[in-house]
Amino acid sequence: MNNDYLDPINAVGMPELADATFALDFLIRAKNGVRNCAYAIAETATPAARALLVRQLTEALAMHEQAARLMMDKGWLHGRHLHGQYQIDMISADTALQIAEMNLFPDHTSRLGMFATPDE
Repeated sequence: MNNDYLDPINAVGMPELADATFALDFLIRAKNGVRNCAYAIAETATPAARALLVRQLTEALAMHEQAARLMMDKGWLHGRHLHGQYQIDMISADTALQIAEMNLFPDHTSRLGMFATPDE
């Protein structure tokens, strides 16, 4: 990885990484919604509120399944194949380490001549 974070070459592959990251965040939030609905059902005193929460739990489970299916179809999640998921996790960890090692606040940040800029 090029240590110059403003170099456009570093953007290669980033849209897919970003999509996978957003999808994983959505999946985690959907899972959290399932957990919260199940917890709320156990704490609810009235049948009407319980019925409402059961419907929401069913919808939350469906949303989680759709997000997981999308991620599996795209190859971003391997729920049933530990080796495949391990490889994805290692790539993610390596990328995170590379980003952590980058000098995100360099002393010199002038990019004149590198990008199309109007003459001043």
